[in-house]
Amino acid sequence: METEVFLLKVENLSKEYPTPTGPLRIVSDVSLTLPPGSAVSIMGPSGSGKSTLLYMLGALEPPSSGTVTLKGQNPFLLNPKQLAAFRNQQIGFVFQDHCLLPQCSVIENVLTPSMISNTNGEPSRRATELLKQVGLAERLDHRPAQLSGGEKQRVALARALIMKPQLLLCDEPTGNLDHKSATVVADLLLEIHRQAETILIVVTHSEELAARFSQRFELRNQHLEALR
Repeated sequence: METEVFLLKVENLSKEYPTPTGPLRIVSDVSLTLPPGSAVSIMGPSGSGKSTLLYMLGALEPPSSGTVTLKGQNPFLLNPKQLAAFRNQQIGFVFQDHCLLPQCSVIENVLTPSMISNTNGEPSRRATELLKQVGLAERLDHRPAQLSGGEKQRVALARALIMKPQLLLCDEPTGNLDHKSATVVADLLLEIHRQAETILIVVTHSEELAARFSQRFELRNQHLEALR
Protein backbone atom coordinates (compact mmCIF):
# COMPACT_ATOMS: atom_id res chain seq x y z
CA MET A 1 0.00 0.00 0.00
CA GLU A 2 1.20 3.54 -0.72
CA THR A 3 0.71 4.62 2.89
CA GLU A 4 3.30 2.01 3.88
CA VAL A 5 5.85 3.53 1.50
CA PHE A 6 5.16 7.17 2.25
CA LEU A 7 4.87 8.07 5.91
CA LEU A 8 3.71 11.60 4.99
CA LYS A 9 1.50 12.24 1.98
CA VAL A 10 0.22 15.70 1.04
CA GLU A 11 -2.18 16.14 -1.86
CA ASN A 12 -3.28 19.44 -3.42
CA LEU A 13 -3.02 21.32 -0.14
CA SER A 14 -4.31 24.91 -0.24
CA LYS A 15 -5.04 27.60 2.31
CA GLU A 16 -6.92 30.86 1.92
CA TYR A 17 -8.33 33.42 4.31
CA PRO A 18 -11.39 35.62 3.85
CA THR A 19 -10.78 39.35 3.41
CA PRO A 20 -13.13 42.28 2.69
CA THR A 21 -12.00 42.18 -0.94
CA GLY A 22 -12.32 38.41 -1.33
CA PRO A 23 -10.36 35.26 -0.44
CA LEU A 24 -6.61 35.66 0.03
CA ARG A 25 -4.79 32.49 -1.00
CA ILE A 26 -1.58 31.79 0.93
CA VAL A 27 -0.70 28.25 -0.18
CA SER A 28 -1.86 26.67 -3.42
CA ASP A 29 -2.00 23.01 -4.51
CA VAL A 30 1.01 21.70 -2.61
CA SER A 31 1.66 17.99 -3.08
CA LEU A 32 4.45 16.08 -1.37
CA THR A 33 5.23 12.47 -0.47
CA LEU A 34 7.96 11.62 2.04
CA PRO A 35 9.20 8.22 3.23
CA PRO A 36 10.46 7.60 6.77
CA GLY A 37 13.82 9.22 7.43
CA SER A 38 13.34 12.14 5.05
CA ALA A 39 15.07 15.44 5.89
CA VAL A 40 13.52 18.47 4.20
CA SER A 41 14.15 22.22 4.33
CA ILE A 42 11.67 24.81 3.07
CA MET A 43 12.75 28.34 2.26
CA GLY A 44 10.87 31.36 0.94
CA PRO A 45 10.42 35.10 1.34
CA SER A 46 8.82 36.50 4.49
CA GLY A 47 5.06 36.22 4.22
CA SER A 48 5.24 33.49 1.58
CA GLY A 49 3.23 31.05 3.70
CA LYS A 50 6.01 28.79 5.00
CA SER A 51 4.72 28.74 8.57
CA THR A 52 1.14 28.30 7.38
CA LEU A 53 2.19 25.26 5.39
CA LEU A 54 4.09 23.85 8.36
CA TYR A 55 1.09 24.32 10.64
CA MET A 56 -1.13 22.45 8.18
CA LEU A 57 1.40 19.59 8.01
CA GLY A 58 1.40 19.52 11.81
CA ALA A 59 -2.41 19.51 12.03
CA LEU A 60 -2.44 22.85 13.83
CA GLU A 61 -4.17 24.68 10.98
CA PRO A 62 -6.87 23.06 8.80
CA PRO A 63 -6.43 23.42 5.03
CA SER A 64 -9.03 25.10 2.85
CA SER A 65 -8.72 22.13 0.49
CA GLY A 66 -6.53 19.11 -0.03
CA THR A 67 -5.39 16.40 2.37
CA VAL A 68 -2.57 15.59 4.76
CA THR A 69 -2.01 11.93 5.63
CA LEU A 70 0.44 10.74 8.28
CA LYS A 71 0.84 6.99 8.78
CA GLY A 72 -2.25 6.49 6.64
CA GLN A 73 -4.44 8.78 8.76
CA ASN A 74 -5.91 12.16 7.90
CA PRO A 75 -5.81 14.05 11.23
CA PHE A 76 -8.39 16.59 10.09
CA LEU A 77 -11.04 13.84 10.05
CA LEU A 78 -10.58 13.30 13.80
CA ASN A 79 -12.69 14.91 16.50
CA PRO A 80 -10.96 17.59 18.63
CA LYS A 81 -9.96 15.19 21.41
CA GLN A 82 -8.60 12.62 18.97
CA LEU A 83 -6.78 15.34 17.02
CA ALA A 84 -5.07 16.65 20.16
CA ALA A 85 -3.94 13.11 21.02
CA PHE A 86 -2.72 12.54 17.46
CA ARG A 87 -0.57 15.68 17.52
CA ASN A 88 0.76 14.83 20.97
CA GLN A 89 1.79 11.30 20.03
CA GLN A 90 2.82 11.59 16.37
CA ILE A 91 4.19 15.11 15.82
CA GLY A 92 6.96 17.09 17.50
CA PHE A 93 7.26 20.88 17.16
CA VAL A 94 10.20 23.26 17.57
CA PHE A 95 9.43 26.95 17.10
CA GLN A 96 11.64 30.02 16.68
CA ASP A 97 10.62 31.08 20.18
CA HIS A 98 11.39 28.06 22.36
CA CYS A 99 8.01 28.39 24.17
CA LEU A 100 9.32 26.95 27.45
CA LEU A 101 7.27 27.24 30.63
CA PRO A 102 9.23 29.70 32.81
CA GLN A 103 7.95 28.29 36.10
CA CYS A 104 9.06 24.74 35.26
CA SER A 105 12.50 23.19 35.40
CA VAL A 106 14.31 21.98 32.29
CA ILE A 107 13.28 18.36 32.80
CA GLU A 108 9.70 19.34 33.62
CA ASN A 109 9.51 21.27 30.36
CA VAL A 110 10.74 18.26 28.42
CA LEU A 111 8.22 16.01 30.17
CA THR A 112 5.23 18.28 29.45
CA PRO A 113 3.93 16.33 26.41
CA SER A 114 4.08 13.05 28.33
CA MET A 115 2.21 14.62 31.26
CA ILE A 116 -0.55 15.72 28.91
CA SER A 117 -0.92 12.16 27.62
CA ASN A 118 -0.68 10.65 31.13
CA THR A 119 2.24 8.45 30.12
CA ASN A 120 3.89 6.71 33.06
CA GLY A 121 7.30 5.17 33.70
CA GLU A 122 9.66 5.55 30.75
CA PRO A 123 9.33 9.31 30.03
CA SER A 124 11.47 10.41 32.98
CA ARG A 125 14.32 8.18 31.86
CA ARG A 126 13.89 9.22 28.25
CA ALA A 127 13.82 12.92 29.19
CA THR A 128 17.10 12.54 31.07
CA GLU A 129 18.66 10.68 28.13
CA LEU A 130 17.51 13.32 25.65
CA LEU A 131 18.86 16.15 27.77
CA LYS A 132 22.16 14.33 28.03
CA GLN A 133 22.13 13.91 24.24
CA VAL A 134 21.68 17.66 23.70
CA GLY A 135 24.40 18.49 26.21
CA LEU A 136 22.26 19.60 29.14
CA ALA A 137 22.69 16.73 31.59
CA GLU A 138 23.89 19.19 34.25
CA ARG A 139 20.92 21.53 33.79
CA LEU A 140 17.94 19.30 34.64
CA ASP A 141 16.78 21.40 37.58
CA HIS A 142 17.51 24.82 36.10
CA ARG A 143 14.75 27.21 35.07
CA PRO A 144 14.62 28.64 31.51
CA ALA A 145 15.72 32.06 32.78
CA GLN A 146 19.04 30.48 33.80
CA LEU A 147 19.76 29.24 30.27
CA SER A 148 21.19 30.85 27.16
CA GLY A 149 19.14 31.12 23.97
CA GLY A 150 20.86 28.13 22.44
CA GLU A 151 20.34 26.05 25.57
CA LYS A 152 16.64 26.92 25.62
CA GLN A 153 16.28 25.77 22.04
CA ARG A 154 18.03 22.51 22.88
CA VAL A 155 15.49 21.97 25.66
CA ALA A 156 12.72 22.64 23.14
CA LEU A 157 14.24 20.03 20.82
CA ALA A 158 14.35 17.45 23.60
CA ARG A 159 10.72 18.24 24.46
CA ALA A 160 9.70 17.78 20.81
CA LEU A 161 11.27 14.31 20.82
CA ILE A 162 9.98 12.99 24.14
CA MET A 163 7.00 11.16 22.60
CA LYS A 164 9.11 9.63 19.78
CA PRO A 165 7.17 11.45 17.03
CA GLN A 166 6.95 10.22 13.47
CA LEU A 167 7.13 13.81 12.19
CA LEU A 168 9.39 16.57 13.57
CA LEU A 169 8.50 20.09 12.40
CA CYS A 170 10.76 23.08 13.04
CA ASP A 171 9.77 26.67 12.33
CA GLU A 172 12.91 28.84 12.15
CA PRO A 173 14.64 26.79 14.89
CA THR A 174 17.84 28.84 14.65
CA GLY A 175 16.26 32.20 13.80
CA ASN A 176 16.87 33.80 17.21
CA LEU A 177 20.34 32.36 17.78
CA ASP A 178 23.86 33.60 17.17
CA HIS A 179 25.87 31.73 14.56
CA LYS A 180 27.67 29.45 17.02
CA SER A 181 24.48 28.45 18.85
CA ALA A 182 22.65 28.05 15.53
CA THR A 183 25.33 25.65 14.33
CA VAL A 184 25.09 23.58 17.52
CA VAL A 185 21.29 23.33 17.26
CA ALA A 186 21.47 22.45 13.54
CA ASP A 187 24.06 19.75 14.24
CA LEU A 188 21.83 18.27 16.95
CA LEU A 189 18.74 18.35 14.74
CA LEU A 190 20.41 16.45 11.95
CA GLU A 191 22.21 13.98 14.23
CA ILE A 192 19.07 13.13 16.20
CA HIS A 193 17.12 12.83 12.96
CA ARG A 194 19.63 10.30 11.63
CA GLN A 195 19.24 8.22 14.79
CA ALA A 196 15.47 8.41 15.11
CA GLU A 197 14.38 7.81 11.48
CA THR A 198 11.69 10.46 11.80
CA ILE A 199 10.66 12.79 9.00
CA LEU A 200 12.28 16.16 9.68
CA ILE A 201 10.89 19.30 8.03
CA VAL A 202 12.53 22.64 8.76
CA VAL A 203 11.27 26.05 7.65
CA THR A 204 14.14 28.54 7.60
CA HIS A 205 15.45 31.79 6.18
CA SER A 206 18.99 30.50 6.59
CA GLU A 207 20.52 29.33 3.32
CA GLU A 208 23.37 27.80 5.33
CA LEU A 209 20.95 25.63 7.32
CA ALA A 210 18.78 24.75 4.31
CA ALA A 211 21.80 23.61 2.32
CA ARG A 212 22.51 20.87 4.88
CA PHE A 213 19.32 18.98 3.99
CA SER A 214 19.06 16.21 1.41
CA GLN A 215 15.81 17.65 0.04
CA ARG A 216 15.33 21.39 -0.36
CA PHE A 217 12.21 23.29 -1.38
CA GLU A 218 11.17 26.89 -1.83
CA LEU A 219 7.67 28.26 -1.28
CA ARG A 220 7.14 31.12 -3.70
CA ASN A 221 4.00 32.55 -5.25
CA GLN A 222 1.93 30.09 -3.18
CA HIS A 223 3.59 27.03 -4.72
CA LEU A 224 6.22 24.61 -3.37
CA GLU A 225 9.10 23.99 -5.76
CA ALA A 226 12.02 21.58 -5.41
CA LEU A 227 15.50 23.13 -5.42
CA ARG A 228 18.49 21.43 -7.00
